[in-house]
Amino acid sequence: MRLLLAEDEKEMSNAITAVLKHEHYSVDAVYDGQDAFDYLDTGLYDGAILDIMMPKKDGITVLKEIRKKGNDIPVILLTAKSELDDKVEGLDAGADDYLTKPFAMKELLARVRAITRRQGEVTDNILEFAGLKLDRATFEISTETDSLRLANKEFQMMEMLLTNPGQIISTEQFMDKIWGYDSETDLNVVWVYVSYLRKKLAKIGAKVNIKAARGVGYLVEAKE
Repeated sequence: MRLLLAEDEKEMSNAITAVLKHEHYSVDAVYDGQDAFDYLDTGLYDGAILDIMMPKKDGITVLKEIRKKGNDIPVILLTAKSELDDKVEGLDAGADDYLTKPFAMKELLARVRAITRRQGEVTDNILEFAGLKLDRATFEISTETDSLRLANKEFQMMEMLLTNPGQIISTEQFMDKIWGYDSETDLNVVWVYVSYLRKKLAKIGAKVNIKAARGVGYLVEAKE
């Protein structure tokens, strides 16, 4: 799951990013409201954490602008302010939750889980295809005979494939969604992770192939 963090206090940003990554989220950090809007406008994120007081654009302005464009991404607003009017303004602008600084990291994680869970209520927590199951809560893939836990990026890649079985997902789509559209990571990393997944699928006896569409991308299909 990919999150955008917009927080102009870099020490705070670094601390939040480290905690979120430890909990297996992919995180992009920006430090002003204009960058926050530009990143969210890509549509690559599953959730956002926006500080209200930021340079260039404040968090509420960013929130109003993305909502105006039809972006319904779950958003948590952060602020040092605690007045009721600020909370009301943020919620009226379309925020899903509101957290006042200082806060405990455990509370932030609970809020993130809550808003992303609400977003995912329309989908099953278990993805299933050709006898293979992927548990979004535990990161486990399983068959009738065996199971194992995937690493974070392996899980995200498998989730994208199983959400769209039979549909080609391009290397660029994997890169943008999992590594970030401005990542300097080489495109070959996608092939490396596909290789990891193929070995793990074979290990648990999955009747699923990850097929390469040469020069285009990858898709999952049932073994014949």
